[in-house]
Amino acid sequence: MTEHAALLDVAREAVAKATEIVRSRPSFSVSAKGDRDLVTDVDTAVEDALREFLTAETPEIGILGEERGRSGDGGGRWWALDPIDGTANFARGIPLCGISLALVDGEHSTVAAITLPYLGVTYTAARGEGAFANGTRVGASTATEISDAMIAVGDFAIGELAEEKNRARLTLLSDLGARAQKIRMLGTAAIDLAWVADGKLDAALILSNNPWDTMAGVLLVREAGGAVVDRDGSEHTVGSAATIAVGAGLRKEIVDALDRAYGVVR
Repeated sequence: MTEHAALLDVAREAVAKATEIVRSRPSFSVSAKGDRDLVTDVDTAVEDALREFLTAETPEIGILGEERGRSGDGGGRWWALDPIDGTANFARGIPLCGISLALVDGEHSTVAAITLPYLGVTYTAARGEGAFANGTRVGASTATEISDAMIAVGDFAIGELAEEKNRARLTLLSDLGARAQKIRMLGTAAIDLAWVADGKLDAALILSNNPWDTMAGVLLVREAGGAVVDRDGSEHTVGSAATIAVGAGLRKEIVDALDRAYGVVR
């Protein structure tokens, strides 16, 4: 077994443990951790359990989690963990949420697992091995016309400079909304990216880039034959400002729309 295969088994087991925790907690507490930003005690329970598991299984690899921050010295390798991506959905009983786990090595992810605990699907990928949903290979959209495209757009910005950031988002929504088949705002980057990999969405525009939100989905999309770029069209890395995932046939049109929204002239 290759190292990537062994680490994918670890990731798969980790998100399975997370699913058990999420589905076994019929009640939970909700608190605010920032401007319109929520956390539940299930988020922290999942992260604590997976930190314990990953530290025991892979002590040589560091961890960056949304709720507890960074721990361990992985020498450039670390797990990026979002214990519940889509917490606002989860807190309201909306079943669109996921657990996202990626192994990041340098600037890119090499192993990924995203599980959707209420939809019964686990997406997995290892670099060079393809992307899978419950063990069945998936492929990104082959659409070439924006009029055929269903596009997910990430949440509006909150906090400092939100008004300025959202002006560009509104311009982008107006542009794409006038031309795309449909626009969706699902409230979870994990599902946005997994569904681009699975061909359910033709593009996902996440105009921010928290590694715990995105790095698993980025690998899934690439292994499914899609493209993932930064807002300026350059190849996506862990340090990118945004995460733009798209079936390869729509890459230029989506980047052009972003340029118009942000007033970029090339």
